[in-house]
Amino acid sequence: MKSIGLISVLFIAFIAVFVFINKLHYPSLPIDDISAKEAIDILNESDSKIVEIAVEGDSIWYITSSENKGMSTSDKNIKQMIASNGWKFKEKDGAGLFFEKEGKKLIATTQMWTENYILVKIPRIFK
Repeated sequence: MKSIGLISVLFIAFIAVFVFINKLHYPSLPIDDISAKEAIDILNESDSKIVEIAVEGDSIWYITSSENKGMSTSDKNIKQMIASNGWKFKEKDGAGLFFEKEGKKLIATTQMWTENYILVKIPRIFK
């Protein structure tokens, strides 16, 4: 009887470690081509504060860390990245950051994915 209990405990521990390592405890991404683990690994392995994780249709998806300071840090990172391509920041309204360049308008939308990570969706005209 003790061996069945030990096997059960080991099995549960194995499942818990598997879930943690593969980031299965994170909510699903709104992107089909990438898993939560892959997205987080891309960010962690990069020197950048915001990284591209997928291109889907007319949009490019990025991920950034909130660095425990909420949206203000991520907004700053997004503004710097988009401004480096010549876009000028105009205003923020809700989850949208509005930019202009040569008469064109661009809206970058943010989404708090987890407590520590923020997803950003930017139209392809950004580049």
